[in-house]
Parts: sequence; C-alpha cells; structure tokens
Amino acid sequence: MAILDGLKILDFSGALPGPMATMIFADLGADVIRIESSRRLDLTRIMPPYTEEKESYIHQHLNRSKRSLTLNLKSKPAVEVIKKLILEYDVIVEGFRPGVMKRLGLDYETLKDINPKLIYCSITGYGQTGPYALKAGHDNNYLATAGVLDHARHADRKPVAQGIQIADIAGGTMHAAIGILAAALKRTQTGTGQAIDISMTDAAFTLNALYGTMYLGSGQEPKPEKEILNGGTYYDFYKTKDGRFFAVGSLEPQFRKKLCEALDIPEIIDNTFNDSPYTQERFKIAVTDAFCSKTYEEWLHVFDGQFDGCVEPVLTFKEACEHPQLRARNMLVEVPTENGIQIQIGSAFKFSDDTPNYKYVGAKIGQHNEEILQSLGYSLEEIHQLEEQFILR
Repeated sequence: MAILDGLKILDFSGALPGPMATMIFADLGADVIRIESSRRLDLTRIMPPYTEEKESYIHQHLNRSKRSLTLNLKSKPAVEVIKKLILEYDVIVEGFRPGVMKRLGLDYETLKDINPKLIYCSITGYGQTGPYALKAGHDNNYLATAGVLDHARHADRKPVAQGIQIADIAGGTMHAAIGILAAALKRTQTGTGQAIDISMTDAAFTLNALYGTMYLGSGQEPKPEKEILNGGTYYDFYKTKDGRFFAVGSLEPQFRKKLCEALDIPEIIDNTFNDSPYTQERFKIAVTDAFCSKTYEEWLHVFDGQFDGCVEPVLTFKEACEHPQLRARNMLVEVPTENGIQIQIGSAFKFSDDTPNYKYVGAKIGQHNEEILQSLGYSLEEIHQLEEQFILR
C-alpha cells in the first residue's frame, strides 16, 4: 500500500506546474487521470526531443504513472463524464484562466454540490482575484512582479533567465501539492473538501523570506550585488583559469578559514562579511584572483569530495547525473515504456516505510479512454458513439 494510496485526482492542468504536482502524487501512489484535448495539445506533448515513437521525453517524464482521457469539455456528454468521475476522483487540479471552468460547468461551486468532499485546486499566474487575475504570464513575469529578479542580479547587469522555472515549480507545483495535502488532512476531520487558489506570483513573493523581511522590518531595500547572499560578499561564483566556475558559500568563520587556506591566501582569514565594503571588495578580489590561477581540474583536486568548506564545482547537468551523491540517492530511475525502459529524474522523497513507484512513462493521448469509461459503466457501444460524436477528442 503506497503512502498516497486512495488519493484520486483528475488533472485538467497543462504545461509544468500542475502536471509536476500530480506527478509527485502519482509517484507516491495516487491514482491520477489526465483530462486532455486532442484538438489543443498540451505544450509538453509537442516539445522536442522525441522518442522513436514520436513522443516527447518531457511529457513522458511529467506525466508518468498517470492515465490519459480525452474529452471535448465544451460538450454536455463530456461534462457528464466528469460529474460521474468526481464521485470517486474527488481531487481536481486545473490551470485554466479564472472563469474558464465555470463556463464549462465544471467550477467548484457546481461540482461540490455533487460531491461535498471535493478538493479543487486552481493554479494560475496571478490568482483568482485582483486586477491581474485574467492576465497572461510566464515564469519570468511572475518573478519580476514578485520583486525577486531585481535583487537577484549583478549590479548594472540585466536579470538572468533561469534554467529552472522557479515560480512554476517552487511557486505553483510545491504550493499546490502542500495545499492539496493540507485540505485532504482537514477533510479526514470534517468530511468536506474546499477550493484552493494558488497564485504563482503570490508564492514567488513569499520566496523573499530574507531580503523581503529585511525591507519590511527596517525599510532597507535589497540592492543588486550588495547583500550577503546575492554577491555583496564573497558568497558568489568564481571563474577558473580555463573558464569553468566554482560556487563559494564559505560564510561561517570555520569555513572561511578552510577556504583561505585552500586558496593560499591566509592573510585575509580574519575578514568577515560584517567588515566595511572596502574590506569585502578586497577579500572578493583576492578570492577571484586565486581561482583564476588554476584550471577547473586543478581546483577539483583541491576541493575534492572530502573538502568540508562549502565550495563546490558548478556542474553541467550531465556531470550532475554522474555525481556520486545524486547516484547514491537514486535520483536517476528506470521507468517502464512499451518497449523497454527510460531513464528519468526520480522522486526527491525518501520515506522510512515507503518507496516511490514509477509505473510507466506518460501515456499516449487518450490511451485509457475505454478503460476509464468502462469503469464508469459505459458499454463499448456507448464509447464508440461518443467517439463518433467527437466527445472523446
């Protein structure tokens, strides 16, 4: 029995935030059905690269262990299918703009009358209320609006486009997952569900836990490359002689001492980030010059796996996949496909009594139509009629 066995979810979301949240649930044993449209494919289904079967690797990762049901939600018979499903699948995750699900007749107020236990999580860029509620956006827009990007850049430089989607995942995915589990816990006490309104901008705003708090308490606004953790001290990234980088986070005195000894600059061991900006600048220049004196490989021998001073090489993703720490933590897993296995990123959850289960890669669109509808009592003849009427599309 998996840790989330019994949690049954209908996933109407697309792209990244919702599907990644429901993937986390599926890994931990939840029964997830993706509600899709073959007329308007989810972006991740068409993102290269592709398998030999012309399926997107990205889609097959984000939607592993989920079943796929295609429905034309603008049709009344399709809405009736959903209303039958929510009698059992009593968690909904959706990512449409506010008002879309209501126009389809699938909003929380309508569906909770059918099943009062329904937990209904909406993930949007700006939330269900406020002047931006209906506005389009992407990850960088939400981070910009939340005040994250300005103090997360170097002085006189533009913000950097991130290789990971911070507002989507740290914002949408994680907050949605926590919200759903919190609502499910309360449901065990009250017997009723509730609606959850997740704004990726709200969630990104909460990530300003250090410098946002500093500003609200003291009025001191965080500035680019002026704070302890944004490059205002030697907590930063340093280029080697051959153009690679190391991440230095040796803030505490014991780690700073080890850093200076490893870099052969013992004369500045006693400098701290509480010293004057001039002292900090000299310290940072000394660290910069030291890293430029050796190649990446030479520094790897200095800062090996046994060096305990908060210095690590900036790895490529390929190198990260080969790192002994990530290998030891089983962060690469084998997921079954129709013809073999596919290597994917594994779950970060490690339980004492439970193990994530990877059933299969993301399904082909509509792959489980007959299976799901038959479980609701539809005959094969009725299913074929729905196909002919373009309801299952």
